[in-house]
Amino acid sequence: MPHLKLFFLLISIFFTLSLAANVTYDGRSLIIDGQRKLLISASVHYPRSVPGMWPGLVKTAKEGGVNVIETYVFWNGHELSPGNYYFGGRYDLVKYVKIVQQAGMYLILRIGPFVAAEWNFGGVPVWLHYVPGTVFRTNSEPFKYHMQKFMTLIVNMMKKEKLFASQGGPIILAQVENEYGYYEQFYGEGGKAYAMWAANMAVSQNIGVPWIMCQQFDAPDTVIDTCNSFYCDQFKPNSPNKPKMWTENWPGWFKTFGAPDPHRPPEDIAFSVARFFQKGGSLQNYYMYHGGTNFGRTAGGPFITTSYDYNAPIDEYGLARLPKWGHLKELHRALKSCEHVLLYGETINLSLGPSQEVNVYTDSSGGCAAFISNVDEKEDKIVVFQNVSYHVPAWSVSILPDCKNVIFNTAKVGSQTSRVEMLPEDLQPSLVPSNKGLKGLQWEIFVEKAGIWGVSDFVKNGFVDHINTTKDTTDYLWYTVSITVGESESFLNKTSQPVLLVESKGHALHAFVNQKLQGSASGNGSHSPFKFNCPISLKAGKNEIALLSMTVGLPTAGPFYEWVGAGLTSVKIKSSNNGILDLSTLPWTYKIGLQGEHLQIYKPEGLNSVKWLSTPEPPKQQPLTWYKVAVDPPSGDEPVGLDMVHMGKGLAWLNGEEIGRYWPRKSSIHDKCVQECNYRGKFMPDKCFTGCGEPTQRCNQTRCLLETYR
Repeated sequence: MPHLKLFFLLISIFFTLSLAANVTYDGRSLIIDGQRKLLISASVHYPRSVPGMWPGLVKTAKEGGVNVIETYVFWNGHELSPGNYYFGGRYDLVKYVKIVQQAGMYLILRIGPFVAAEWNFGGVPVWLHYVPGTVFRTNSEPFKYHMQKFMTLIVNMMKKEKLFASQGGPIILAQVENEYGYYEQFYGEGGKAYAMWAANMAVSQNIGVPWIMCQQFDAPDTVIDTCNSFYCDQFKPNSPNKPKMWTENWPGWFKTFGAPDPHRPPEDIAFSVARFFQKGGSLQNYYMYHGGTNFGRTAGGPFITTSYDYNAPIDEYGLARLPKWGHLKELHRALKSCEHVLLYGETINLSLGPSQEVNVYTDSSGGCAAFISNVDEKEDKIVVFQNVSYHVPAWSVSILPDCKNVIFNTAKVGSQTSRVEMLPEDLQPSLVPSNKGLKGLQWEIFVEKAGIWGVSDFVKNGFVDHINTTKDTTDYLWYTVSITVGESESFLNKTSQPVLLVESKGHALHAFVNQKLQGSASGNGSHSPFKFNCPISLKAGKNEIALLSMTVGLPTAGPFYEWVGAGLTSVKIKSSNNGILDLSTLPWTYKIGLQGEHLQIYKPEGLNSVKWLSTPEPPKQQPLTWYKVAVDPPSGDEPVGLDMVHMGKGLAWLNGEEIGRYWPRKSSIHDKCVQECNYRGKFMPDKCFTGCGEPTQRCNQTRCLLETYR
């Protein structure tokens, strides 16, 4: 009996201790402890879901045939001000990495710390833009100082917890910078110097695993350059000593408010992956495998939606999207069955027709695997390989792990199909003692004054840049000015109306005259600037014009993107009497943010700082209104969304936590949507749109406090 107890003790020790792994590479693949690995990776970003979802997301990815989880590190979510760090809640990076480790999976840590990712300001803290002498992503000493400081902080944090594979942890690769090769030329000599500095700085961290740089065409020998695209089968690294890796295969696309919904068919995703491994790839990552949610004001763009579902294999709510998830699972199983011969064998390529070919892999043990591809976009083909005929559909790859039998074809979807449908359910009043006896919901509202609330922040002749003024502490900035109208103006007799003419760098605007909303305007995801022309009502005497400028996320990428501004550039009034009156150079009074934001009335401690008005029916078409209600959650554990289709544009909170922006802005009925997507031929984001004429985003992920500015 004592021996039995000792045996179980030893087994327990064996499974709880992690052994250090040696991660190296050559021109064929990563080599982990002397073994080549075929790696299927899934992007699941920790702050785009809540910690309670993390184990389930990792489990669903693993069940889908994935053996690596990939995530960026989000600098501006961690360093809130210089030296002020946050690693709690959704930003608990160590907890997330350990969950991946406990699942027996590897992890790729893309530290960046610039990440793009449709994330606000590309992940770089806004405060860094205002450090004197700073230019992002070039040979700028202040930028390099803060970048290295944060990079070192993250590396040391991972080392302390022994999370690099060299210490027994799950992290097998780390990334510095992100897609800089696209933009390096715009920075001249400073761009080249910065790229080399970033690579050398990263390598000097001595993490014991390789570093990568995606889309970095001049990456030095010490760093692996990788591919990001819808297709990477033709990609070749810049050295024969580096393996062929694909860090971003986009299985869908992001959405912007006012645009239709993009979809990528599973047949095309599978085709792209099979072609990549057919042509010598060894590591492929889905960006995204689970997109999640851009909580709070983390969505960038501008105009990126709060939902970051991405049409990914796991949807925003954490459910497997079928048939996409299932079809890719079958693909992964087929690829794994070829792993040894793919990574250890020799390959030859044979033409089977004008758009048909086969790559045959053989090894010394007699193993043989073949990938037969047909890249014809229209015609299925019958091809002959080793005296056997094979039917290969257009735009597809057949996988033969024994060079004889087809076990998977990318165009033949055998997985079941499911559709998640959100069923309407009325909100139920909370059964707290104060609400007992109520027959319905008890809404409370608070209506803000249009224009300056409290004391103005400053007065200035002309316009200030919106972003430079708010420093992204809020989406909102009031521009106000007063004008005097003489009693002799003809438009006072209603013979004609003056017209307000506004030009803005973006992103959106509400125009008020004498506390009344006159109209609204905005740019869009492809063009932020806009012009606004609207008839307005003026009175004899003093008139106050209050223009609420709004941002919808900051730029996320591009050369010198941190210098792209927002806000008003011109305001004029056109009338029949006086022609055009230019108000642009007058003294304008400014106020940053909204009163409710300033008082934090969305938090329990701030709720009583304003006087709420009770109402059984929340008012409609009433701008600058905060809505508050206490509800009980629906029964069960199914995903819950809050249908915002009848609201305007605003922000939502739940129990003091900011869920994110809502804006049921409709796409154009003239956008090119499809009833059924043809998977054949190269995919682009506009190929398979749905939802034309419908709101881009209708539901937010949960029940919440509501604030709307319509």
